[in-house]
Amino acid sequence: MRLVSTHVHPVKSLGGVDVDHATVEPWGLRHDRRWLLLRPDGEVLTARTAPRMLGLTATPGPGSITLSDRDGGSLTVAEPVDGPPVATALSRLDTLRLAAGEAHDWLGDRLAQPVRLGWLDDPRRRPVSAAHGGRPGDPLNLSDAGPLLAATLPSLRRLRDWIVEGALERGEPAPDPLPMARFRPTVVLDGPVAPFAEDDWTRVRIGAVDFRVAERCDRCSLTLVDPVTLTSGREPIRTLARHRRRDGKTWFGVRLIPLATGEIRVGDPVVAS
Repeated sequence: MRLVSTHVHPVKSLGGVDVDHATVEPWGLRHDRRWLLLRPDGEVLTARTAPRMLGLTATPGPGSITLSDRDGGSLTVAEPVDGPPVATALSRLDTLRLAAGEAHDWLGDRLAQPVRLGWLDDPRRRPVSAAHGGRPGDPLNLSDAGPLLAATLPSLRRLRDWIVEGALERGEPAPDPLPMARFRPTVVLDGPVAPFAEDDWTRVRIGAVDFRVAERCDRCSLTLVDPVTLTSGREPIRTLARHRRRDGKTWFGVRLIPLATGEIRVGDPVVAS
């Protein structure tokens, strides 16, 4: 197998960027999911309830991110290292640091609701839950459950086939191929492995960096939102529920926890066991 793509999403639920190499840190890829949006009451705002978020992009820079919209607007926001702490309802984390006020205004205007942009200054303050395969000392960025999400192209191809088969059974035209972006993985792997072989992996090495497989990834309603049109449909959850439903959930991909730090690069060999 090979690493065929790497994706960094600096702001939780916003669009991210594809990168040809990334630094693996104990809590995930450098720059990945270090920011998030909060409602005025401290609840986390995600694209599950605000699909417009997927139409905005965050690009990492030295000590900052640049927010961009589809109309050519942009704003560079510095990491608020001395920003005031603000309470958050995110699991296993009590506070974030608030960005400058202009970031809240820029985002609020585009999302048509009041929001605040927060930054996680030190991911060591947030552990991976034991319920999601975490062990003592495993830190986590602002991802839901695990530092990295790995997905394989053989599994995506099989899912695409199932979606087409289901459409034909219902007398519907075959839909366009489902993009991997629906699943927002951090690393995508390809090679001569069976679809969903990752279900049984316990270790993965990408290049020279080792990872532990923490768990399979259960999929939420965010996968129903097309990141291009921002409209919602029934796929892929409908098809995953037919073929990949276990314990009342649907599954695609696996969550990884780094066992070491280092650089990974597109094209790196991948060994799984």
